[in-house]
Amino acid sequence: MSDSFQPTRPSGRFTLFPRLSGVALTGLLIAIFLMAFLILPVMQVIYVAFLDARTGALTLQNFQDFFNTNLFRESFVNSFYVSAMSVVFATIIALPLAYITTRFTFAGAAVIQSLGFIPLIMPPFVGAVAMTLLFGRNGSLNLLLDQYFGFKIPFMEGLNGVIFVQSLHYFPFILINLSASLRNIDRSMEEAAQNLGSSGLRMFRRIVFPLAMPGYLAGAALVFIKVFDDLGTPLLLNVNNMLAPQAYLRITGVGINDPMGYVISFILVAFSVFALWVSLLFMRGKDYATVQKGGGGLAKRDLSQREKVLAWGVILFILALVLSPHFGLLLLAFGTIWSFSPLPDGFTLQHFGTVFTQSSQYIWNTIIYAGSAAVIDVILGTAIAYIVLRSGLIGRKWLDYMATAALAVPGVVLGIGYLRMFHGVELPFGLGQMSSFWGLIIVALAVRRLPYALRACMAALQQVALSLEEAAESLGATKSSTIRRIVVPLMTGGILAGFVTSFATAAVELSATIMLVGRSSDAPLAYGIYLFMQSPSGRGAGAALGILAVVIVALGTYLSQRIIEKDRNRRAAAPGTDH
Repeated sequence: MSDSFQPTRPSGRFTLFPRLSGVALTGLLIAIFLMAFLILPVMQVIYVAFLDARTGALTLQNFQDFFNTNLFRESFVNSFYVSAMSVVFATIIALPLAYITTRFTFAGAAVIQSLGFIPLIMPPFVGAVAMTLLFGRNGSLNLLLDQYFGFKIPFMEGLNGVIFVQSLHYFPFILINLSASLRNIDRSMEEAAQNLGSSGLRMFRRIVFPLAMPGYLAGAALVFIKVFDDLGTPLLLNVNNMLAPQAYLRITGVGINDPMGYVISFILVAFSVFALWVSLLFMRGKDYATVQKGGGGLAKRDLSQREKVLAWGVILFILALVLSPHFGLLLLAFGTIWSFSPLPDGFTLQHFGTVFTQSSQYIWNTIIYAGSAAVIDVILGTAIAYIVLRSGLIGRKWLDYMATAALAVPGVVLGIGYLRMFHGVELPFGLGQMSSFWGLIIVALAVRRLPYALRACMAALQQVALSLEEAAESLGATKSSTIRRIVVPLMTGGILAGFVTSFATAAVELSATIMLVGRSSDAPLAYGIYLFMQSPSGRGAGAALGILAVVIVALGTYLSQRIIEKDRNRRAAAPGTDH
């Protein structure tokens, strides 16, 4: 706003510092927070990547050493290959589900979409262990194939296993975004194509899919970035010749001053930014607009009996595949011994007893860390959304850019940045070094999940009519009172959605937390699962912890959806509030 920075003249004299309005002060504090805990740590990593440790001068020698090392070159190629192939296979999984449930009159479409979202509530590295027992060389499926047909399929061998796990875990990003795009396609576009003789696969390839491209690319870019970022899955599958595991191993093994860890971190950030840039570049100059508001969606048609059988066959096969990690996790959590056999030898509750008697601290830590991070995110998200959409504050767009930039920063890179930046910084009251303080885990989770909460808050505020605020202020309400009593209550649904999304994803975060856990007593759930999964004897307890993680996130998601639905119905019933 134009009066955000107003010099004051008390007693007729000019003051050196201007008085900041509430909006300007809030924006300044948020900018300081993002600079301290996102921008500067990442810049520190980038700076060290170009730093000659002996002379202190800037150099490209570190990058030359990187590309002259066979292991690092191989890791670079492998990470790009795994990310690209994961996008391909995630597309193969998501496309039929999205198209069938949006294109045809299909009973249970909402249930199918909901089941397709379930993989996101399980940490991918947990699914990796379960899938090894189901699809590994001596897993259930290959044992049966070998027994009855005399051959095995290398589902989980080397990079294949990483691609398989990541595709099944992250395909919902494509499913959600592609389904939304298909629902918003202008129905008249399809009708015009049909009038010109186009139908079937040709119309899908030439008309439908190109119009849905923005949603598809948004989901595909997220899958690429998430796979490139992921650390736990390659580590648990013992695939260390990828960039994220190499960055972790160099910093934790060689030391905090090892330049290769920072070079790898720089490359991870660069390729995450590259993936986002390519998706934006691909859409630049292309028109995906619809003629009607809302588009009307694709014209749904009924399926013949033969088509229904085929569609259900495809859907059930895909759902069985994508839900197999959860099935395997259940068997592992309740099984006694599961080795070289299609199913466990027996079943027991002992693993859950181990969790509640020996590892309950992991659960409480997760609730505290993820809950605190989610609260921070919705507060920051609401404030940034208001500043960007409702104020004229100079530089307000940069708050949005800085917060969203966290999407392009892999968790392992942020963790390395914190270790480097806060190493040796002593906290007061005997709390020890800041780099090993548990509060830094909360900050890391909040920064990592802020973009999700921000987008939800942005969407919620855009649905609040500006005239409601103007009416309140015309009746004498102050700006702060209007925000507190009018704006925030009307944003409840979006704020809650942002809270749950941040909580659910923070609860299963490993990449950043694995770098920042100073003591076992400070470890969250994901880290505890990772520790248990290191040895066959601990996998049962690790699977039990994984089940608890899934239940916590699923229950929170369900309750939030119920509250959001009630809020939406209330807004629809109240005249003049839904715009």
